[in-house]
Amino acid sequence: MRARTGAPYDDNGDVAATGMPDHDFIARVLADPFFDRRPPKSLDRNAFAFANIGLPEFSVPDGAATLSALTVEAVARTVPLLPERPQAWIVAGGGARNRTLMTMLKMRLASARVETADQAGFSADALEAQAFAYLAVRTLRGLPITFPTTSGAPRPMAGGVVVRP
Repeated sequence: MRARTGAPYDDNGDVAATGMPDHDFIARVLADPFFDRRPPKSLDRNAFAFANIGLPEFSVPDGAATLSALTVEAVARTVPLLPERPQAWIVAGGGARNRTLMTMLKMRLASARVETADQAGFSADALEAQAFAYLAVRTLRGLPITFPTTSGAPRPMAGGVVVRP
């Protein structure tokens, strides 16, 4: 959104609500073997080089709709890989403020309750910051932040490099 419109994000998902998802593009992304692997697993933020999967030139509404639908389908693809079906999904961060994304998640995951972190008694805005603060303290203390059972790491591992002034 920032690159194409200057807006920091799609407020309430209003732009995505006016677009049409590109289902062929979504299928190409979801064809990556990662989506069929059982947990534990994790991705780096640079795991998908969109140039390698033929990133179409989307209009802003179609791009927002496609990325929203891709997010929902990626979440839905995890359900058969889990030990049991979740009874509830709790959405935090910006996605919790995106009405279009929340509506799409509720429709796609209809067998379970989908609610925001605020509705579940947490802070949708602070939950991610709190998690990263917790990981930062563990890192400062030399404690592991990732484990074979949570991310597929080969062993319990500390995180990153601490740079001190």
